[in-house]
Amino acid sequence: MALVNNRADVPVTIDESKCIDGCRLCVDMCPLDSLAINPETNKAYMHVDECWYCGPCAARCPTDAVTINMPYLLR
Repeated sequence: MALVNNRADVPVTIDESKCIDGCRLCVDMCPLDSLAINPETNKAYMHVDECWYCGPCAARCPTDAVTINMPYLLR
């Protein structure tokens, strides 16, 4: 059986190197509860792939650790 290499783009990514330890601004602003705090690293991550891009997570991040990967027409 051959393996298929697929690249899956998620709507929101968090750059953990920019994320402030213990910061919850993006998590608290997400109305869909798509973001959460990783208990091991104490940094934000997207725990479900259910984003409609409302924008507060990216707008409230003080370090620009949140990246939105959605088509222009959906913004």
